[in-house]
Amino acid sequence: MPAVFGAINSKLQGGLIGKNLTTLSAKLPEGIVESQEGWLESKPVPGTNLYLKGKYDLLVKQTDGTYLVIDFKISQPSEEKAAKYRTQLQTYKFALENPVTGKPRLVTKMGLVIVYPEAVKYENDLAVVNFPPVWMEIPQEMESFYQFMHELDDLLAGPMPPENPDCPWCAYRHLGEKLSHPATEDIPF
Repeated sequence: MPAVFGAINSKLQGGLIGKNLTTLSAKLPEGIVESQEGWLESKPVPGTNLYLKGKYDLLVKQTDGTYLVIDFKISQPSEEKAAKYRTQLQTYKFALENPVTGKPRLVTKMGLVIVYPEAVKYENDLAVVNFPPVWMEIPQEMESFYQFMHELDDLLAGPMPPENPDCPWCAYRHLGEKLSHPATEDIPF
């Protein structure tokens, strides 16, 4: 992704720390933005050998003391995007509620804030781009998350799948093996 998207994303998020999320838009849920781009590491997912690590975009403390975890996207909003990022947000929820260190935080809401440039105007030597935010709430549905984690744990514990000459991951793995273990005839000494 071009660096400009990261810069836009960081500026939009960073300007909200300590403010109500509704500062960005009255259409967004209420709550004070507590932190940006926080790293997470969870205890193992029950019944698996898996633990989760990741970095959320925004953590919002709601008026009832529970939390809202948000993933920020610069893209056109769609229901397919909401479905695509459901497991990612469920991962953040699990890790926030089951941290390996620190106090657990109860996450009662999670969602995407999606912005996409709608219009541009030029004033006072600036190009002002209009990025209207869209809120897409992700249903909790943690049972599907646990099922996916168990399926993933079974897959990782199982045998290595057969090689496929058309598989880009297989080619990538072999490139790594070649770079880390060069043939002795290629070494000039």
